[in-house]
Amino acid sequence: MSIALYRKYRPATFGEVRGQDHVTEPLRQALRSGRINHAYLFSGPRGCGKTTSARILARSLNCAEGPTPDPCGTCDSCVALAPDGGGSIDVIEIDAASHGGVDDARDLRERAFFSPVSSRYKIYIIDEAHMVTREGFNALLKLVEEPPPHLKFVFATTEPEKVIGTIRSRTHHYPFRLIPPSTLRELMEDLLQQEDVPYDPAALPLVVRAGAGSARDTLSVLDQLIAGSDEGGITREGAVSLLGYTDSSLLGEMVDALGARDGAAVFGLIDRVVEGGHDPRRFATDLLERFRDLVVLSAVPDALDKGLVNVAPEAAEQMRAQASRLGSAELTRAADIVNQGLTEMRGATAPRLVLELMCARVLLPSTDGERGPALLARLEQLERRVSSGAVAPPVAPAPTVSAPVAQPSPAAPSEPVRAQAAPAPAVRPDPAPAPRSQPSPAENRSEPAGWDVPARRSAAPAPGAAPGGALDLGRVQGAWNQILEAVKGLRRFTWMVLTGSDVRPVGVEGNTVLLAFARPNDAKGFGNSGSDQVVATAIQQVLGVEVRIAAAGGGTAAPARRPEPVRPAEPSGWDVAAPQPTRPAPAEPRPEPAPAQPLAR
Repeated sequence: MSIALYRKYRPATFGEVRGQDHVTEPLRQALRSGRINHAYLFSGPRGCGKTTSARILARSLNCAEGPTPDPCGTCDSCVALAPDGGGSIDVIEIDAASHGGVDDARDLRERAFFSPVSSRYKIYIIDEAHMVTREGFNALLKLVEEPPPHLKFVFATTEPEKVIGTIRSRTHHYPFRLIPPSTLRELMEDLLQQEDVPYDPAALPLVVRAGAGSARDTLSVLDQLIAGSDEGGITREGAVSLLGYTDSSLLGEMVDALGARDGAAVFGLIDRVVEGGHDPRRFATDLLERFRDLVVLSAVPDALDKGLVNVAPEAAEQMRAQASRLGSAELTRAADIVNQGLTEMRGATAPRLVLELMCARVLLPSTDGERGPALLARLEQLERRVSSGAVAPPVAPAPTVSAPVAQPSPAAPSEPVRAQAAPAPAVRPDPAPAPRSQPSPAENRSEPAGWDVPARRSAAPAPGAAPGGALDLGRVQGAWNQILEAVKGLRRFTWMVLTGSDVRPVGVEGNTVLLAFARPNDAKGFGNSGSDQVVATAIQQVLGVEVRIAAAGGGTAAPARRPEPVRPAEPSGWDVAAPQPTRPAPAEPRPEPAPAQPLAR
């Protein structure tokens, strides 16, 4: 009859305990220096070595050569307290789950004053100490506080906060921790070599994951895989089938389908999962684990080499391609949705329905309650499509050349003018006007017939763009300077924020314009101060389109390149190379004004 691995390979000394050096080294030093306390409290998750360390401590205290950090292993006490020994009458293990009442505590107190039979110390190991009732702890309080010289206590518990403070304050508390995956993998490799069992290295990460940091649970799973393996040993396929994990290829197909927004493939895979007898909760957990690995790969390209991600070698290249193709924003958002869906699955009567709704939310970013993550995910998709050449990058609209005008208004030199139906009459070239600060009275006279001068407006539209119509990023960027001038007229504080931080429009989603800020706090304060409404009003004045403004910060999107200033078109017939503009000679001379009649006195 075979013995379970966790019993067969139970550590016999502190040096054999794996992954708990922060506990074993101080205990070894205390035994070496002789500074031994009368009561200890070992706490930590299940299967991490609490009870085993308590037995090793009792063995070290009662060794014929002790107290010593390294028991000899040959004396009667060491043989009796060995992992396969029969036990010692002076070392009493009590399960508090069934002996935690006040009567059990009184019985222990009466027998504790008797001296040990054949050992140096009488040691009580109280397992599951949190199950002792308050009355039982109170009955032990005086004994734990002032025990006889031959008496030692070791309390082991997974919930130290349930041990009353008066007991806990009289002990040396050593918290045990979960064992790291790398340490568990080394332990399994050593045991498999000793057992002479062949194994597939890709199966060990699945066993480590099932063990969840517990040495006892990990060895129990490994023992089950060994018992069910044939001459070929432990295989990854056998581990996946036995442990109920989702196959890596199925997870890869699901990630590809979600990234491609292929709803038919996504819901077809869910049907395969359910029809194959897999638990939707387990599938969602495995999918969340895969998204976590992809997020790490996106942030750390060499995560596989550093051991941050443990996957099968055949899935490594596929995951690298998925991480680079999807991007951090989309992967993080998908992981958040799956994590939220897992929370909703607890206690759900229709887990398949929750899984399908979860995947539907990943497929449609616009349905997310938070507008910012959805816009960032879509913006990241657009940037990837532009970089791959699938979509042409937005460009500023070309300026429209207007008809020639005579003497453009100095107040608004860049304002467009309306083209004339008939050709403008030619005029004589005038000498260059002398610079002056104030307009002369002659400028206020009416213009000659045939000249068409536009009326001045507070906010001029973008060059070449008529009010209304479809809204795109190029149109907003081309009119950004005019929009800023309109904002300045509406609210100077908002204009100072936009120009001081060099804020730029970086995306357009429907009727929503996304503005990029350098810091997240600036973006949040921009919306809270009502400045987004000011910018929306300015865009409506300039472009004639009703929009909404969304602000994003933290470098989530690169600011768009500042468009080049558009020079006003020169009227035909002007000589731009000459130092001063000249007009061609008029075809017909202008009539001279009639001489003024003398006023009657």
